[in-house]
Amino acid sequence: MHQVGIVGCGVIGSRLAEAFDEHERTAIRAVCDRLPEKAESMATTYDCEAVTEVEDLVGIDAVDIVYVGVPPKHHAAVVRAALEAETHVICEKPIAENAAVGRELTERARQSDCTTAINFPFRYTPGFVEMRERIAAGEIGTPKRVTLRFRFPQWPREWQDVDWLAGREQGGPLREVGSHFVFGTRELFGDVADVTADVRYTAPEKYEESIVGTFLAGGNLEHADASGAGRTAVETAAETGGAVELEDSVHGTIDLLCDCAGSEENSITVEGTEGSLSLRAWRRLVADPGEENERVITEEPGETTLSLVDEFVTELEDGNGDLVSFAAATRVQAVVDAVLGVDPT
Repeated sequence: MHQVGIVGCGVIGSRLAEAFDEHERTAIRAVCDRLPEKAESMATTYDCEAVTEVEDLVGIDAVDIVYVGVPPKHHAAVVRAALEAETHVICEKPIAENAAVGRELTERARQSDCTTAINFPFRYTPGFVEMRERIAAGEIGTPKRVTLRFRFPQWPREWQDVDWLAGREQGGPLREVGSHFVFGTRELFGDVADVTADVRYTAPEKYEESIVGTFLAGGNLEHADASGAGRTAVETAAETGGAVELEDSVHGTIDLLCDCAGSEENSITVEGTEGSLSLRAWRRLVADPGEENERVITEEPGETTLSLVDEFVTELEDGNGDLVSFAAATRVQAVVDAVLGVDPT
């Protein structure tokens, strides 16, 4: 039985706690939150120890998996402490507030003997997996365009009662939501490069109000991805599991708007020579959207957090787990940084 320590007892931490509690090979040994009442509440639910300091949690000998569910700029400190204690790590996305920190954590993980992973649920979401498989099978012909679209009438959303999500340093809708869809683009096609974007902010040091941008995704020729590293298609496919190899890169667009009329939206749409597929609202896969033959393929949510835990345990026990690496997550963050104009160093 693998003993788990959870750092961060908020909404996302609670979701992972449920998955760890449900899985037959994991048990929650301790929880940590800087607010004692939140730690005590979760500890009561799972009959485990509550602490307020990360050092106390990683110092518990029985803990061999640490889940990092704190805000992005605190990921690095928790991951460092966990790796120094020689515990395995599952970290919430994004890997850090920027790709420079992500590269440091990737190197630390590489030098350790610990298993590490990032929680990007699209790896296990039925609708996205189906989308990837259909594109790989050629059902929409040759992909020609990938579009990422987001609408947030209110940011942070009503249920997100945390101040950091409104700040430019580590919050904002592109980091919080858009990173999932950047990850999805890389899963489909490989590296993302040649990013250009016009970004408008709500106020100094506050979240982005509007983004209109373009990029290129995939392609067989060696190119520089958003992190600035030249890589071949073979190297990219080995890391991302890209669904399809293309001679020419796919043109991509990103369209994000906050504080607007209408309903919340999020989608990734791929248009090809013989059809199109669109994943909407996280899990609703639609074929040929807007056409007379438009049809819903699946709306199955899946059990993504439980799948993550199961794949992590599989990796620990036989080395065959399907996980999103720190390196892959850092390349996602590099794209986000490129869109937002963050200094890559």
